[in-house]
Amino acid sequence: MCFSSCGLPEKLVHNLDAAGYTMPTPVQMQVIPASISNRSLLVSADTGSGKTASFLVPIIAHCSRRELQQSESKRGPLAIVLAPTRELCLQVEDQAKVLGKGLPFKTALVVGGDPLAQQIYRIENGVELIVGTPGRLIDLLMKHNVDLTDVSVFVLDEVDCLLERGFRDQAMQIFRALSCPQVMMFSATIHPEIEKLSNSLLNNMIHISCGNPGKPNKSVRQVVIWVESKQKKQKIFEIIKSKQHFKPPAVVFVSSRVGADLLSEAITAATGLEVISIHGEKTMKERRERLRRFLTGEVSVVVCTGVLGRGMDLVKVHQVILFDMPNSIDEYIHQVGRASRMGKEGVAIVFVNEEDRKLFGELAQVLKTAGAPIPRELSNSKFTSSVSLGTDRKRKLSSRAHS
Repeated sequence: MCFSSCGLPEKLVHNLDAAGYTMPTPVQMQVIPASISNRSLLVSADTGSGKTASFLVPIIAHCSRRELQQSESKRGPLAIVLAPTRELCLQVEDQAKVLGKGLPFKTALVVGGDPLAQQIYRIENGVELIVGTPGRLIDLLMKHNVDLTDVSVFVLDEVDCLLERGFRDQAMQIFRALSCPQVMMFSATIHPEIEKLSNSLLNNMIHISCGNPGKPNKSVRQVVIWVESKQKKQKIFEIIKSKQHFKPPAVVFVSSRVGADLLSEAITAATGLEVISIHGEKTMKERRERLRRFLTGEVSVVVCTGVLGRGMDLVKVHQVILFDMPNSIDEYIHQVGRASRMGKEGVAIVFVNEEDRKLFGELAQVLKTAGAPIPRELSNSKFTSSVSLGTDRKRKLSSRAHS
């Protein structure tokens, strides 16, 4: 299968080729034809497998076929994409603009941090696609009369995050405002309760699974190091100073906003590198500019909270460092997955200690499945006792590794 055989507009095929999409990935091969056939989908696929393009391509193809009406201001949106973070929304909209270039296809970004009046003005002037976070879109819909009559495609990107956290009511409120749309849901971590919810919303939903969803991307080498909390800063300084172990550009994940600012400043002081932080307390303008500087190579290290952990296409990044373990193994899978896009090899260095014990069992199982070394302290912990690691296959990695 190639993009030109999918019945896509010639200009869209050209844009795909210009953007580097020469051949569809496995998930795109399954999703694009099914979506063009107007089927609702629940898609589970590896991190970095090309899920974003798999829903944008059919959306752009669908929107570009709408005949331009006499008054463009009367054009209501045809598709809505919801995502859990501003950064992911920004990236999705940017990619939509690239793929839709030269076609009758306009977009609106609806996220907090940008003036609401500008977003309303954009929609009033006619758009085909709205990309937004649930809360901000609800806010806009309640304060302004946006005609959603023509919305026929509704996408939930990182659906488990949207439906398992505080976004569920908002996402369902938007869904109920639409008239029988085609629904597409995507994530690398989809659990049975999400499948059950999706089936309750829609009949005849197709489930598509590609690769090894629910597990870290197999292209990422996981290096888990036991590091006591007081030694974490020294350890990350050593890694970043090491020509052998530091592979910039790199993303460092931490658990708190204050921690992101303090650690970025500490790394700069210790190594001389310019390091930036990104988190939810930064203004949208700051977050957008800092992300731009990182993606264009102006700075080689970014310290962030989970805002960059979900769905972000960090093309040049092949190393992530989990300075703090996330709160769930699902978030671990997503954060580790930032080190690989489209099958390219990457490495995730992960700091663990006794404070992360609630995840020991699941983490040990993930490492065992991947054939990754398991730190001695982790394998010997009573919190890992429920996992059969097997003495013949157990590999040990002391906290002195990678020093």
